[in-house]
Amino acid sequence: MAKGGIGKSTVSSNLSAALSASGKSILQIGCDPKHDSTRLLMGGNSIPTVLNYIRTNIPEKRCLEDLVFSGYGGVCCVEAGGPEPGVGCAGRGILTTFELLEQLGIREIPFDIIVYDVLGDVVCGGFAVPLRHEICRCCISCNFRGIHVPLRCQ
Repeated sequence: MAKGGIGKSTVSSNLSAALSASGKSILQIGCDPKHDSTRLLMGGNSIPTVLNYIRTNIPEKRCLEDLVFSGYGGVCCVEAGGPEPGVGCAGRGILTTFELLEQLGIREIPFDIIVYDVLGDVVCGGFAVPLRHEICRCCISCNFRGIHVPLRCQ
């Protein structure tokens, strides 16, 4: 986590691609309301977001295959999405995304590594979910402010 516009999504995508090339099974989850984290891995194309999927599909018709897309090198890609800027809580969107992915069985897929690409201006504890639930064991940041909220929420 760090300031916006410095290339976190580019680094995340390249890290995912390199790890995949080394034979690892990778899932990259874009946790930014802009939902552009996986665009590089998807050949420049956007994928549907989990939050938009929830808004447009009734619970009985939801399935994991509609949310997980295979990108460059076989990297599996998911985009959380979020509210329009200034409306709603992006952190709540992250919580909702993780809840739905778990309900649909994402943990049954044996990923070696999950890369979370988190937006730069973290302002709430919703983005701390991967750390709080021990989903994430490593947090890379360019500054201390970026990891303050997740550490405070543990």
